[in-house]
Amino acid sequence: MAARTPEAEKRPGFFRQIRSLFTFTREVYPWLGWLLLGILVLGLAVGILLGVLLQPDPLGLILWGLAGLMLGLLAAMMTLTRLSTKAMYRKLDGMPGATGHVLSTMLGRNWRSSEMPVGVNPKTQEAVYRAVGRGGVVIVGEGSRGRLTRLMRDERMKVSRVANGVPVHELYVGHGEDEVSIAELVRTIKSYPKAIDRATMGAVVQRIESVSQSLASLPIPKGIDPTKARAPRPR
Repeated sequence: MAARTPEAEKRPGFFRQIRSLFTFTREVYPWLGWLLLGILVLGLAVGILLGVLLQPDPLGLILWGLAGLMLGLLAAMMTLTRLSTKAMYRKLDGMPGATGHVLSTMLGRNWRSSEMPVGVNPKTQEAVYRAVGRGGVVIVGEGSRGRLTRLMRDERMKVSRVANGVPVHELYVGHGEDEVSIAELVRTIKSYPKAIDRATMGAVVQRIESVSQSLASLPIPKGIDPTKARAPRPR
């Protein structure tokens, strides 16, 4: 008798998601609960005040109070969402791989990127990420800027070979001069003016991916350092 297949894992409900979001955000902003409560009370007070001014009877006060409470609830939800995004950026700041997570989840449908880096130094954890969109190709370096020079140069040369005429932008994630913080990374990339259409964008993505796959599959003989290989002498 065949074993029963396990049921698909249910997604958490709406209220459980809100609770998780609240718990996550409160770890960064301990005063979050008081802020949300204040917004709800303010919305209720505004509703009652409007009821007193526009419909000063018991039914009117109840209806306007409920309307103010709903308005306060909506404002509290918007505040929670906004603060949770800031809390996420604060927790990700300085973590290896944070750039890939932000690029793959926050850029939207007009950009193509992966959470995995396109170039990495396994010893020092410096990594290079790439995003392709209507604004061109963006190469993002994560780690020490001095040690990223070679990785950034190699990726730019690879992109330039297959995307001639497409703008190529370079960004470095950090808090130093000419660097972009992780919180401003998505906004900076989206600020680039549109330079290519969707068809060109798709073609560029395919070309870059095909070149990356072919380079990764090149056979390297064992025991030979490709940086020290020399051409055979003529006989």
